[in-house]
Amino acid sequence: MAGTNLQFKTNYVVSSKIEPFYKGGKVQISKDEKFIFCTCGSRVNVLETSTGKIVHCVEHDDQEDITSFALSCDDEMLVTASRALLLKQWDWKQAQCTRSWKAIHTVPVASMTFDSTSTLLATGGCDGTIKIWDVVKQYCTHNLKGSSGVVHLVQFHPDISRLQLFSSSLDCGIRLWDLQTSQCACVLESHYSAVTAFSFSCDGDTMISSGRDKICTVWDLKTKKAKRTVPVYEAVEGVVLLSKNDDFSQIGVKNKDLHFITAGSKGVLRVWEASTARCVYTQTLPVPAEEEEEEKDDDPRSLTYLLHLPDSSRLATVTAEHNIVLYQLPELSTQQQFVGYSDEVLDVKFLGKDDSHIVVATNSCQLKVFELLTNSCQILYGHTDTVLSLDVFKKSLLFASCAKDRSVRVWRMDSDSGQVTCVAQGSSHTNAVGSITCSRMKASFVVSGSQDCTVKVWDLPADLSTAGAEVHQLTVRATEKAHDKDVNSVAVSPNDKLLASGSQDRTAKLWSLAGEGNLGLLGVFRGHRRGVWAVCFSPVDQVLATSSADGATKLWSLQDFSCLKTFEGHDASVLKVIFVSRGTQLLTSGSDGLVKLWTIKTNECVKTLDAHQDKVWGLHGSRKDDKMVTGSADSNITVWLDVTEVELAEEQAKQEDQILKQQELSNLLHEKKYLKALGLAISLDQPHTVLTVIKAIRQGDEREELLEKTVLKLRQDQKESILRYCVVWNTNARNCQDAQAVLKVLVTHVPPEELLQYQGARAHLEGLIPYTERHMQRIGKLLQASMFLNYMWQKMRVVGAPSSMDLDEEMDTTPLAQPFFTIDKEKGPSSGHEEKQDGDDADSGQDEDQNCQMEEEEDNEVSVTRKASSNNGRESAETNGNHHSESEESSEDEDETDQTVKVMKCPPVSSAPQCQTISS
Repeated sequence: MAGTNLQFKTNYVVSSKIEPFYKGGKVQISKDEKFIFCTCGSRVNVLETSTGKIVHCVEHDDQEDITSFALSCDDEMLVTASRALLLKQWDWKQAQCTRSWKAIHTVPVASMTFDSTSTLLATGGCDGTIKIWDVVKQYCTHNLKGSSGVVHLVQFHPDISRLQLFSSSLDCGIRLWDLQTSQCACVLESHYSAVTAFSFSCDGDTMISSGRDKICTVWDLKTKKAKRTVPVYEAVEGVVLLSKNDDFSQIGVKNKDLHFITAGSKGVLRVWEASTARCVYTQTLPVPAEEEEEEKDDDPRSLTYLLHLPDSSRLATVTAEHNIVLYQLPELSTQQQFVGYSDEVLDVKFLGKDDSHIVVATNSCQLKVFELLTNSCQILYGHTDTVLSLDVFKKSLLFASCAKDRSVRVWRMDSDSGQVTCVAQGSSHTNAVGSITCSRMKASFVVSGSQDCTVKVWDLPADLSTAGAEVHQLTVRATEKAHDKDVNSVAVSPNDKLLASGSQDRTAKLWSLAGEGNLGLLGVFRGHRRGVWAVCFSPVDQVLATSSADGATKLWSLQDFSCLKTFEGHDASVLKVIFVSRGTQLLTSGSDGLVKLWTIKTNECVKTLDAHQDKVWGLHGSRKDDKMVTGSADSNITVWLDVTEVELAEEQAKQEDQILKQQELSNLLHEKKYLKALGLAISLDQPHTVLTVIKAIRQGDEREELLEKTVLKLRQDQKESILRYCVVWNTNARNCQDAQAVLKVLVTHVPPEELLQYQGARAHLEGLIPYTERHMQRIGKLLQASMFLNYMWQKMRVVGAPSSMDLDEEMDTTPLAQPFFTIDKEKGPSSGHEEKQDGDDADSGQDEDQNCQMEEEEDNEVSVTRKASSNNGRESAETNGNHHSESEESSEDEDETDQTVKVMKCPPVSSAPQCQTISS
């Protein structure tokens, strides 16, 4: 090992993250064009248009998915609708809910929009109705019925004086509602598939509608008739009318006639002349030659939204892969691209000067290059199937990629503009290419490993750095049948003379690159019990590191191919391994979602980083060795910074302070100093910790008095916090009684005018109502069921009473002195047939459990070329395994309890000297 006096790394902290911010659904841009609003599960994320970073986020406390939202035209008000049938009004800049109320819809809201004055809000429901709300006076003004099915599109006429609302539902008709009469004025019928968008002219007399029936219709709103139907020959998702006063000659607009832009399933923007129904301009995108001939119905680049930004003369599109792209008019040049959701991250590498960018391979045929400072992204087209692996040359401006399309490509980043272009490609593998590595000394060759079990060495042209638009064809210097199974990883030594390969056949091999024609085998590393996922050369020693699906990482001598050290600590496959600290430490990442830092000399793990929830496929260190980047199957990309001892001490001090406070809280609860404990828990701002204190208070005999005494002694700011926590607790049936007990104290003893002065009190109280009603309904049903059981109990108690007993007299409700049920343990199971069935079930469960275990072992052998899709199989196996395990337990329980039960039918104690035994 290298005998250096380096200071070992001890910790990494998260420097930045690239997380999913948009997973489908509505996208809206603010009137001032500074912010982009988009849905992500139970959140609405607000992105800054200039940087692409999330600056605000609003989220429902109940964690219910948001089905629709709308931003007011003055950019002040945001309203969201969730599956819990709640409408919430937000001060989105402060991320505070200012008001919430129940939607009168019986099923979730599918569409929402504000009028131009920001006073009226229209909601279209899945129940076929439309509600209009006055958000200033806070009441429902209209209830419009008559639509067929889900109302997926609502929009006010831009001229508010007309008081008109347009809507569309499953019947494909466009309904025009007169808000003065609350009646449907007419139904505009032209489309025979879903209508997707409306766009109005400046004078408000013309409207154009787009649909998935591949047509756009121009409507005269004065006569309420169609003026023109334009066949677009693709499913249209968005349409924008162009202004007649601006110069759009660069995109084919040669006259003052009506022109519009469409976006749809073909993934390009097109300009149409309405009078002639001609396409006068079609946007060109970088498309691989193989794809130009055939059109795909499920093209990931198909567009789902088209938004107009009139102030800056731009267009925004949203793709089916959740990318948001901004174009500048009139030339339609790409200005910015943001990636909303990346699916599984399969590999990630630093790129550019001072590691300013990262290049990411996701579960997609596209590569994504992120600028770390702004999160702006370039989307690279070239591969035609999922990209599996990446590697970067020494100067970090050239990098290589390989994919399931059996090809390798070399890309170059322009040092000034940062633009990335493909400069070379090669394709002679007969199966998916799962790994690639670049030469270390200079950009002279790349090596690829494939599922066809071969390793290929590709020579690079000498003029790549000065290449223009031409894409060079790579030539193969050497091809070698390297392994018996898929080649999962390849690596080149620092001096470019050696090559290592790791395979699914559980071995790693060392090759000589010195020969001109073929690769020369130097030795084989044997010792792993499962497939080898990664190989990596030490930067200073003649040592090779390998990681495997057996959960181990090994160090090997290049001299005699012996195993020097073994590192075990991951609970599952170790997917990547790299050297850091000049070869004195290792970083490993696994399918358990962990990244571990190892010191080679002491053979110990000095730090475990837990920032991902799924397999960490990507792991790469910067050239300066001061940071690393990880990419996971949970769609998250994390940049880690190596912290100094001072920073680490500060972090440890914070953690120790938290531990001390938790210990102090535990002591206060033990000493029953509930007021101090409650105040400390509130200061930690942890709702679950506060709930623990409340539960402790409510355990005693005088719990109501004690709770009342404790809560009322809190300061007003503490009461405001505990009221906020009650809203969260009340969403869970297990904690609702504690929430209601605290609410009873506040509502009973705090005057209403004082309670309404609490910060966000109105919104909190309105949020409590729907869940409280649910709990009341549930408790009401339980009460009814208990009354029925009580009735049956009393009926069973009078069985066997003396004949002299008056059956009409009031039944005795005193508890029985004797147990009602007794079990005769002397008798065996009541039925041998039942016992046999139980046994069969148990055996079956065990057999299936063994099968599940075998499946899990097979899944661990999944090769690198299938890593993008291996998740589902494993999850299914685990699910089946758990299911059968539960079946076994239930079968055993049945065997134990399948006894003959003797029911003792006893009359009331006061008048029953005898009991009758019935065997059942």
